Amino acid sequence: MTHDFDKGYWEQHWAQSHGAASSDFEGNAPNPYLARETAGLMPDTALDAGCGTGGEAIWLAAHGWRVTAADISAIALDRASEHAAVASVSDTVTWVEADLTSWEPGRQFDLVVTSYAHPAMAQLAFYARISEWVAPGGTLLIVGHRNDHASTGHSQRPPANAAVTLSDITEVLDPTAWRIETAEEKTRTLAVPGGRSLRLHDVIVRATRRR
Repeated sequence: MTHDFDKGYWEQHWAQSHGAASSDFEGNAPNPYLARETAGLMPDTALDAGCGTGGEAIWLAAHGWRVTAADISAIALDRASEHAAVASVSDTVTWVEADLTSWEPGRQFDLVVTSYAHPAMAQLAFYARISEWVAPGGTLLIVGHRNDHASTGHSQRPPANAAVTLSDITEVLDPTAWRIETAEEKTRTLAVPGGRSLRLHDVIVRATRRR
């Protein structure tokens, strides 16, 4: 059975699949690539596109970035705001409830990150869309699921256009406009509630927008 990544899907996902207490800040760690891929960047403005419960946005804010964090799910954003308060970074994160298929930030950012986000549009079109929000000289960081439905952690099968490969992503970025800094795949095991583990096949792409 397939599903669409619309608002109803994500509200249900965060309400049921991630039903842990909103105060469980320890379970909201950022992905393991964020620190490595931003280590050489000077903190300035950042956008987290599809921020979920805020792990990456909060980490960035704690490391000096001024963050705009957007997600379609009000439930996820409520939890993210609570997590930001616990981390004492509420003043440097702006939470935005937005449909990323149509929302326009009205500005560009020095860093645009997206981590496992799936909006209700083709995945590659989404990456192309958010790339336009990177300022000249800025950085785009994509962390996603490899073309492998079993690795997504969703109980239902996602649409075919939600699955992409590493080469798919890098080919979206015009080499006259972008310099690829990182393009790799990693496999890792993530502990999930109930004592289970989930094997993730990650794709990581970092690119710098040429001036």
